[in-house]
Amino acid sequence: MPLLQSIVHRLEPALDGARLDIVAANDVHPQDSDAMEALVTALNDTYNTKPKGWGRFSADPEGVDTTFAGGLGGYLADGSGFATLTRRLTEQLARALAEHLSVAGYLLFTHQRQGDTDTLLVALVHQREGIGINAEHHAIPAVQLNTRQLTLAARINLTQWQQGDAQSQYVSFLKERGGQKVAEVVAQWLGVGEGLDAPQETRTLLKAFSDYVEKEAFDEEASREKTDALVDYATDQLRRGETMTLDELSALVDERQPKAFYEHIRHADYGLAEEIPPDKRTLNQFRRFTGRAGGVSISFDSHLLGNSIEYDKAADRLIIKQVPRQLKEQLKGND
Repeated sequence: MPLLQSIVHRLEPALDGARLDIVAANDVHPQDSDAMEALVTALNDTYNTKPKGWGRFSADPEGVDTTFAGGLGGYLADGSGFATLTRRLTEQLARALAEHLSVAGYLLFTHQRQGDTDTLLVALVHQREGIGINAEHHAIPAVQLNTRQLTLAARINLTQWQQGDAQSQYVSFLKERGGQKVAEVVAQWLGVGEGLDAPQETRTLLKAFSDYVEKEAFDEEASREKTDALVDYATDQLRRGETMTLDELSALVDERQPKAFYEHIRHADYGLAEEIPPDKRTLNQFRRFTGRAGGVSISFDSHLLGNSIEYDKAADRLIIKQVPRQLKEQLKGND
C-alpha cells in the first residue's frame, strides 16, 4: 500500500479551555517510512470494522474554493500543497469541534494507493500509556498511539469521486453509537450529504436474498452454500472497507446463472443501490436456523424469526405464518 502523502497535526485544548489549538506539522511526513505505513495499515484495519455513514460531497465545486472538496480537488489537480491544505482543513475542524474539546489528539491525513484506487484517510488518534523495555532490559513507561480507538475518522475514495459516478457513495465517516454529535460535525466539515443507510440497505439485501432462495426453491444444501457465499463476500468487503456490488454478489450467489439474483432484485424493485455498504452488526445477526428430527427437517434465515416465523417457548412450538409456495402446493395435493 504505497503512501503518496502523509502528515500529522495535533489538536489540543487551549489553556483557557475555550477552543482547540493546533500544533501543525511543518511539512509532510517522510516517504518510505515503515512506521507510518504500519500505522496507516492498523488504522485502516480498525476503521473497516467500525459502523459508518456513507455519502458523497453535497456539491462538486467548480475551481478551488474553501470547502473540503474544493481544496482536495485543487491538491489532486497538481499534486502539491498537501501540508497547506491539511493545515487549513485542520483549522476548520478545530473551529467546528469547539464544543467537543475531549477529542484532542493527533489528526492524520494520508493519501494512499491500493492497486488502481487512490483514497484519502483522515483519522484522529489518541495516545495511551504503556510499558516498554529499554536497552538495559528494564521496564520503562512508554507512550503509544492507540490504533484500536478512533474518535473520528473518514475516508474518501478519490478514484470514484474523480470518475464522477452519480450513484457512488465514495465518502464514508465514523458513525458509532455515542458519537453522533461528533459524526454530525465531521459530516458538515466534509461537506457530505449522507446517502445510504448501511444497516437498512444490508437488511433489504438480505431480505431480497431470502426471497430469491424461496422463489428458486433451492434445497437445504444449496441454500446454505449460497448463504455462505453472500456472507463471505460481504465480510470480505467489510474487512477491506469497500462496498458490495450487486453484479459481483449475483455472480457469487449463483455461478450457473450469474445474473439471476441481480435480475430478481431489479424486477422485484427492492430499491437497492448498485453498491451497498455492508453493515457488520446486521451481517452478524444473519444466519440460518436448521434442525432435523423424527422425519422433520426445518431451515430458515434468522431474520425471519419474529416476522413470518414465531417460536412459542412455553409450548415449544414453531409457528410458520407464510408457508413456502412449493410446500403449500404439496400439502394441498395431499387433501
